[in-house]
Amino acid sequence: MEPSTESLLQQIKALGDPTRLRLVALCRQGECSVSELTLAIGQSQPRISQQLKHLCEAGILKRFRDGKRVFYRVPGSRSAPPRLRQLLELIPDQDPIFEADWNLLMQSRGERVGEMLSDRQDDSALRDLHRAILDLTVTAQVGDLLDVGCGRGAILKLLASRANRAVGVDIDANARQLARAELMLAGIPNCSLRKGDMYRLPFADSEFNTIIIDDVLVDARTPVRALEEARRLLRPGGRLFILESVLKRSSGEIQSSLAEWSHSAGLRLAPARYVPQKSPAWLVSVATVANSQNAAA
Repeated sequence: MEPSTESLLQQIKALGDPTRLRLVALCRQGECSVSELTLAIGQSQPRISQQLKHLCEAGILKRFRDGKRVFYRVPGSRSAPPRLRQLLELIPDQDPIFEADWNLLMQSRGERVGEMLSDRQDDSALRDLHRAILDLTVTAQVGDLLDVGCGRGAILKLLASRANRAVGVDIDANARQLARAELMLAGIPNCSLRKGDMYRLPFADSEFNTIIIDDVLVDARTPVRALEEARRLLRPGGRLFILESVLKRSSGEIQSSLAEWSHSAGLRLAPARYVPQKSPAWLVSVATVANSQNAAA
């Protein structure tokens, strides 16, 4: 029997178990931890862990560690084999048991978001920033998106619907936890959160079409090194967005520093956009690889 056929049989057998099917239905919606899945399914953690192991061995779920916690999710649409995608599409969304599991998970995550965001206020400057980013991404496909310093995932939520996949990296575990909860509550399944050092990110060369460095460069110990790492990950013709608050330093000083750092890192930096134009709170710069034939927006 062909290896691909044996793999298909293994996946069909794995999905034939009701508990494993419930787990996959939840993990289709986003990244879930073992404790969250245990709460939603209502079975013991050792049993859930064993079922998750079967699903990973069958290639139906991917397992990864984020800090001290382990998460599970279905493979991304680009990495999943066609046969697996077809199997996953057969899982109904409207089954009452799946809906009950989902509601329990959403209730848990919603309470967590409410606790962590109880003191957050709306910010008109952030709304202006998001409008500027949307405007800049209209002219070119977002493709595979990386947000370095993603915080609570606001920009991931903003651009995920335009991206093939979206990955957020942040060193703050609480921020990643909150972002993961908010993304699932928003019904955005194509996002992933990772712990990462912007000087040494765990991704392959030329893996992303769009990279955002999100208000972390000015305070970086070695900003040129961070830009060189972003350049390594950028695909030919891709774009790097540099967002910086101008509350820390003057906009002119920041723009001058960004131009110097970008040149040293082999990037071509387009003129900055000030957001809002009157009394700016943010500076948005777009860079491309210096030898790229595509001009920055």
